[in-house]
Amino acid sequence: MSKYITKLEVSLDEAEEQLLQSQGFEKIPTDLNKGAFGKYIYIWYKKESCDAPITRIQFTFRDDMAAGLITAGYTKIPKDLNAGAKGDAIYLWYLQGSTEHDYPIVDIEVTVSAASEAPKFGLGLERLALDLNRGNKGDWIHAWVKREKETYICDVTATAGFGSDAAWFKAGYIRMDEDINRGAGGAYVFIWYRLTTNPKLALSDLKVSTNDKENQMYLLQNYTPVSVNLNECTGGNMVYLWWKKEECSPIKDVTLLLNMDAVEPYKKAGVIVMTVNLNSGNNGRCEYLCVYR
Repeated sequence: MSKYITKLEVSLDEAEEQLLQSQGFEKIPTDLNKGAFGKYIYIWYKKESCDAPITRIQFTFRDDMAAGLITAGYTKIPKDLNAGAKGDAIYLWYLQGSTEHDYPIVDIEVTVSAASEAPKFGLGLERLALDLNRGNKGDWIHAWVKREKETYICDVTATAGFGSDAAWFKAGYIRMDEDINRGAGGAYVFIWYRLTTNPKLALSDLKVSTNDKENQMYLLQNYTPVSVNLNECTGGNMVYLWWKKEECSPIKDVTLLLNMDAVEPYKKAGVIVMTVNLNSGNNGRCEYLCVYR
């Protein structure tokens, strides 16, 4: 029987490391505070053969992000992944989900640079969008998950605010845990996606529009828009996400890129970096959407 990741933990000091090791946990040997001069923080996991594997992992960097996770039955690890460093208080949450869009996680990895990130896409790993050093000047830290089976992106949506989060989580969606309006002063906007193992149900393309001319062009090309303005309440351009489903080139992963040093390594690795700033027309952070087929 296959072994899945069934338990996750976080250590903040050597005593906790020794305790988790004695309990049979395995350590991911990458400090989540690398370059930030905080505590040495590590993620630990257990692999077991069971009927309740972990299928989704999320992160929060503000309290408002937690309500939907709690309602949807996620488990929080109450240890700040930025402990001892400047930056946002970040927490890890996980779900042993059972929707048709939940697939067991069999491995977790952590990267600390653009160069180490790019090759992961070709190894069947799914990049979780939030920088785990968010709000400080440490290295760019990202968690990646590998699932039991190859998966594809079959649905995308977006939300402004947090009121509908629980419903999307319960429906099997994964939230990209980075604010699309970061630094722009607007509403908190997040992109969400859902998985399938059937390539015939997958999205084949994504586009981003920033003006009416582009909106009309994508409508004529039979793309479907996501109804939420990704620049909600910022005073910037009206920015929309568009998707298309055709039985060719199914999308395996979609993620956000804020580290501009990663653009060229990503492109060389075959990642499509959509160099349309999701914060067009405002003073927020430059953010690009990335697609891997």
